[in-house]
Amino acid sequence: MLSVPTMWLVFVVNFTALGLIWTYVARSYPNFAAAPLWTASAFIAALGAAISMLRGLVESILPLLAGGTLLILACCLAAMGVYRFYGRELSWRLTVAVTGLSFAGLSFFIAVIDHMPMRIFIYSVGMSIPMALTLKLLLARHDGRVHPGARLAGIVACLILAINAIRGGGAILHVGGEVSMVRFNEFQAMLILLLVFLSMAWNFGFVLMAIDRLRAEVAELALIDDLTGVANRRQLLRRLVEECAIAQRTGEPFTLLVIDLDEFKEINDTHGHAAGDACLQHFTLMAQTRLRPGDLLARTGGDEFCVVLPVTTLREGAAIARRILEACQLDAAGCSGADVPVAASIGVAQWTRAIGAHSERLIAAADKALYGAKKGGKNRFAIHDHAPPLAPAMPELHQLRQSA
Repeated sequence: MLSVPTMWLVFVVNFTALGLIWTYVARSYPNFAAAPLWTASAFIAALGAAISMLRGLVESILPLLAGGTLLILACCLAAMGVYRFYGRELSWRLTVAVTGLSFAGLSFFIAVIDHMPMRIFIYSVGMSIPMALTLKLLLARHDGRVHPGARLAGIVACLILAINAIRGGGAILHVGGEVSMVRFNEFQAMLILLLVFLSMAWNFGFVLMAIDRLRAEVAELALIDDLTGVANRRQLLRRLVEECAIAQRTGEPFTLLVIDLDEFKEINDTHGHAAGDACLQHFTLMAQTRLRPGDLLARTGGDEFCVVLPVTTLREGAAIARRILEACQLDAAGCSGADVPVAASIGVAQWTRAIGAHSERLIAAADKALYGAKKGGKNRFAIHDHAPPLAPAMPELHQLRQSA
């Protein structure tokens, strides 16, 4: 049978180690909002356990009161960390209320009525309330999928809640015999050992949640262009494969725009690369204002961009290309002083059954149209000649093809 001081020592070592781990995470990833709360939770829990150990060295029962209250506060902070992880806030008022009421209850059954079973019951309830509030977030689907770390933390939280219920009820009903300030009965000792193990598993679930979140952020960065913040070539190629598969399955067309900024080398040579970078960023913002939700703008390298237009005909794609050019022309007309005007040429191509799953053929078709736009005088768009005929709209397409 384990003594109470031994139990508290296990808690101190456990939560100190967890605190060091979360300190490293918080310092390494300062934007990870949940880490500071989980760090504070671990160290406060270790402090609470350490203070509780003083009961064996002093006559006062105050260390048990302070230690138990700190452990409940630590659990509240851990729950706040879960909420912060998902971009939500758990009220500080609730944390203060749970901690304060637990403190009041523990104080009453220490100072007024010395009743160890009721202290265990109150402590179990105080620990369970914030943990129960995390279950909905931990066990729910996020981004359409189950996150392993969150699922682990949720399952462990359910087990801890069950053990707290058994422990609190067992203390009231004197299951396993009496408990004292210096010695637990075997039943209570077994439950505490389980709680120590599960607290480690609960925090390990948080660690897996952090790893999953950071890995997702890294994966997202691998698909984003550093300079402009839009998709990069890798994401473009992935999206084109997806759109080709959808088009083959449904028969719905989609359109690709290939864009090249005109005289971009001269901008770099005349005004410097900083000005060139600013032009790329400015063009990105202008183009995005002319696109629809669901359209994908990607920078494929240098001054080259592509736009994937899902469920879009050639005629509709040409209209969007014209809107992008009009935005550039309006912006150029307003340039003055050190402003650098931006102009672009655009090639427009539509997916066809002949292209099938070969997205590179669609890129080649749009590139060919872009070459035609450059050859025709730049600052204009051109449509791929082998696009499917759109008989009702041919006069408009002829005008669009000739527009600048």
